Amino acid sequence: MKSRTIWTDDRMTKISVILPVYNGEKYIKKAVDSVLEQSLTDFELIIINDGSTDSTLDIINGFDDRRIMLIDQENLGPGNARNKALDIARGEYVMYLDSDDWFCRDAFEIAYGEAKSKDTDLTFFQMINYDDVTHETYPNDWFDLKTFDSSFDDRVFGPQETKGSIFDLSVGVCQKIYNRKFLIDIDAKFPEGIFFEDMPFFYYVYLKATRISIIRQYLYYRRKHDQSITHVVDEKFLDTVRAGQILMDIFIKNDWYDTYKFDLIAYKINGPRFALRDLPLKCKKPMYELIKKDYDAIKMSEYYFDFLENLGPVKKKFFEDIIMSNSYEEFMTLNQTNSSPAK
Repeated sequence: MKSRTIWTDDRMTKISVILPVYNGEKYIKKAVDSVLEQSLTDFELIIINDGSTDSTLDIINGFDDRRIMLIDQENLGPGNARNKALDIARGEYVMYLDSDDWFCRDAFEIAYGEAKSKDTDLTFFQMINYDDVTHETYPNDWFDLKTFDSSFDDRVFGPQETKGSIFDLSVGVCQKIYNRKFLIDIDAKFPEGIFFEDMPFFYYVYLKATRISIIRQYLYYRRKHDQSITHVVDEKFLDTVRAGQILMDIFIKNDWYDTYKFDLIAYKINGPRFALRDLPLKCKKPMYELIKKDYDAIKMSEYYFDFLENLGPVKKKFFEDIIMSNSYEEFMTLNQTNSSPAK
């Protein structure tokens, strides 16, 4: 691992911005510029070049700003990169940026002001989508925080107030500002070696928090393009199985399972179910095999009857058809009447 360190003291800054990047030559300059041009200037930017093979590293090295720290490492994935950056961060608060996105100019000032004034563990803000082809921006309910009604505005709340809707919340790590001490105190870590690592991270952090707030302002532009992780359904969606297993373990180990099991079980089934439906043909058999192994383990566990008793008819049929089948082709024969995305 190589690094370029410009820090000369241990002074805490207001915000640590964590930016992992892999082969991001097309968009990384705009992402970094959006940080360096913030109206709040007391921040550090930790960039992790995660084994890029294009000109990403050269572009990063072209910036001359003492607030930047660069870590240049082999490709170990976003979870590892974010964990490594959090370990060395000095900010009072932490924000995350994806390499193809960018912040609004006053994002830090607004987010820090809200989090500091309300002493929150984490604060949500709105994100706006940007279409890389049409250059148009457009909202959606998820990133507009529509799950939170007006009763959540301008106050602090805890996760117990959203018991029935936590699986309707945006799990994106970049949509929040976090108190760094809080993350350290709860030993918050991203799963490493998988995609969709921010999903288990979010639920662990959210349910550990006691002071949460929301900002109904767009502070972040989320770029949609042909290579976006959530836009292209390919091999990376195989990791939805592992991410769901990690999430289940988190709820069990923290005694949250009984409280949330109805929605948790449905959520765990739906991610891989939709992925199996939408994946290209070459990925369907490997995905089936991962799901099959997972469900066979569930059948042998104490949680098997919870799945049978709490799943709706479509998800229950999917679950049982996977268990009853011995191959993807056999599963398709059993499940042919279950192609609807209905709950």
